[in-house]
Amino acid sequence: MIRWDVPGPYQVVFTTRVGGVSEGPYASLNLGRATDDLPANVAENRRRACAEIGADPDAVAMNYQCHSATVNRGRPGSRGERGDGLWTDQRGLPLLALGADCLPIALARVNGERPAVAVLHAGWRGLLAGIASSGVAALGGLVTAIIGPGIGPCCYEVGDEVADPFRAAFGFGLVRDGHLDLWTAAERSLRAAGCVRVERVDLCTACNPELFFSHRRDDGITGRQGVLARVA
Repeated sequence: MIRWDVPGPYQVVFTTRVGGVSEGPYASLNLGRATDDLPANVAENRRRACAEIGADPDAVAMNYQCHSATVNRGRPGSRGERGDGLWTDQRGLPLLALGADCLPIALARVNGERPAVAVLHAGWRGLLAGIASSGVAALGGLVTAIIGPGIGPCCYEVGDEVADPFRAAFGFGLVRDGHLDLWTAAERSLRAAGCVRVERVDLCTACNPELFFSHRRDDGITGRQGVLARVA
């Protein structure tokens, strides 16, 4: 686990693929059910991840992720609502967003009387759609953020159909030799949305097979890591 040391009553971790019970291409801490992994293995992996932040696995809120800019309010045990972000100010409610190259992002409100946290799933479509600004707006107040492990500019080759709108939306310097810097695009998007601080993990999922699942590297046959957060 990669833990975010953020001020306030928050527990936030980014999972890796290490420490679970799944086998084969899903070894070992696969958190995604939309795979051919055994459901019992995924359930145990989620239980282990939740234990890292003292959360109830039955209460975890998740979206049906669809590369959108929609951020939903988390509800205990919720599943299947379309969206790519979740937020809550309810103490103890765990939120989980998954990815396997897309960026997992966590947000925390750092002012006001009521703490609040959010998790986002941000691929190129979601960033262009405005998922970062939707997440910051959902929390309100002063917001700090961290961008977790995702495919890096070392490995993320894109065509002009992706590169051109990114240049238009986030400025130049993001695409070099046909490779997109999704990390910097996300940082610029979060800062433009009003984040007072943006941290980055800067670990590439595609070129660290011992640590992370990668949809692109593994031709789609792979597991999912994620970001798990709660207000403690």
